[in-house]
Amino acid sequence: MEKTKISLNIRENEAYIRKRCENCADILIRPMRLGDGPKVDCLMVYIEVAVSNMMLDDSAIGKMVNHFWEVAPEQIQEFVRNNSLGIADVKKLPDMETAFAALLAGNAVFFMDGYDQAMKISSKGYPNMGVSGAETEKVLRGSREGFSDSVKVNSALVRKRIRDTRLKVEEKTVGVRSRTMIQILYIDDLVQEDLLEEVKNRLEEYEVDGILDSGMLEQLTEENWYSPFPQYQTTERPDRAAQELLNGKIVLICDNSPYALILPSSFNGFMESSEDWYHHFEMASFLRVLRYLALMTATLLPGLYLAVIRFHTQILPTNLILSFAEAREGVPFSSVVELVFLELAFELIREAGVRIPGSLGNAIGIVGGLIVGQAAVTANLVSPIVVMIVALTALGGMVIPNEEFASAFRLLKYLYLFLGGYLGIFGIVLGIYMTAAHLAGLLSFGMPYLVPFIKKEGQGGAGEGILRLPFRKRSRRPVYAKQEEKLRLKRRKEP
Repeated sequence: MEKTKISLNIRENEAYIRKRCENCADILIRPMRLGDGPKVDCLMVYIEVAVSNMMLDDSAIGKMVNHFWEVAPEQIQEFVRNNSLGIADVKKLPDMETAFAALLAGNAVFFMDGYDQAMKISSKGYPNMGVSGAETEKVLRGSREGFSDSVKVNSALVRKRIRDTRLKVEEKTVGVRSRTMIQILYIDDLVQEDLLEEVKNRLEEYEVDGILDSGMLEQLTEENWYSPFPQYQTTERPDRAAQELLNGKIVLICDNSPYALILPSSFNGFMESSEDWYHHFEMASFLRVLRYLALMTATLLPGLYLAVIRFHTQILPTNLILSFAEAREGVPFSSVVELVFLELAFELIREAGVRIPGSLGNAIGIVGGLIVGQAAVTANLVSPIVVMIVALTALGGMVIPNEEFASAFRLLKYLYLFLGGYLGIFGIVLGIYMTAAHLAGLLSFGMPYLVPFIKKEGQGGAGEGILRLPFRKRSRRPVYAKQEEKLRLKRRKEP
């Protein structure tokens, strides 16, 4: 698209702007005549809410304009050309397309008669929620700050934790109509160049109308789009993003989204919590083992229950078999239908609890589960043991730190349920084999998904497994960082 030049005649510029902004009531076009003595025609264009109190003395824009009232016209032009006064954060804009991009990003744009460039004057920008606490990644120890909806605020929160100029922040604009700003964060001497290049290529691979959240960006750029397992790790915690940057990873921040994307991701990374790095290593290791047990419970327990009571009752004690048979007495449905019915009922309760606003949603989740479970048992629709199985499965899924990762296993649960219900233990083993084969072949930006349980070819020191090493023993970075920058902790030499 050919770019429209900015004219030396302010009237031509005003006519072009008014035509392009026709029926845009929120974009204000303010002509003014500035200067002491002979006046110079100027034009200020801005979005009403994004740039407020423009003429106030405590506003950077107001200070600049008020200064122009009292100086000669040639001094105004001198300031515009050289930006020597430093009154405001000013940037020159060479054409109308750049000027409108700055305007729609929430800045004021200043035009002056006789000057063929515009000036971007930074302001407070669009309204946003500001810095708040993390909602989905609750921790007992660690920072309470969470990402906001503003991409600039989010990168500043990361910069607050890594005060090093080797932390690079590159900006890209994605979306033909939305013009959404994307920031790529990485540490220059740690990140691998081929990974960084692939990320940039993926961002430019598609042309789309608009990107409104990081989730849309994730779906467009992930390679194995058919897999239920996420290839990006999401976080709303700046300290988690900073920690992964120090490991050599890349962080993507999308404007209007409080979630950052961390890449490449791994199976083990999704099972880690931010506070794992702040707890003592014994407790952190215990919690990680507990999460893996919870993951297996959430995925395999319904299928194993069906496999045992339908095909392999001989592996259970006689008293337990009789207890199961007595509990199922009078239930009109098969065990598979019974379990699917209750699982779907609990999924409905979970979804209702999420959609209902405020504390009422939590109450619906707890009370609804109790009422539905008790009513189903009383009506002889399900057996009590099935209610217990479904409750344990739901609790196991809630222990997984990452919601998107947990959702993948919530889907797999139904696959294992039918495999165990109709093929027995053989079906469960077959499902584990297929899942392991899929995960072993899954790559996240060229990195094996099962790192550190498997090693990338040509590289060692993949990192920690399930157990967390003591902090003073974590002397080397994971496989994501450059080989020559593996060392991250060493004891200082004695003087």
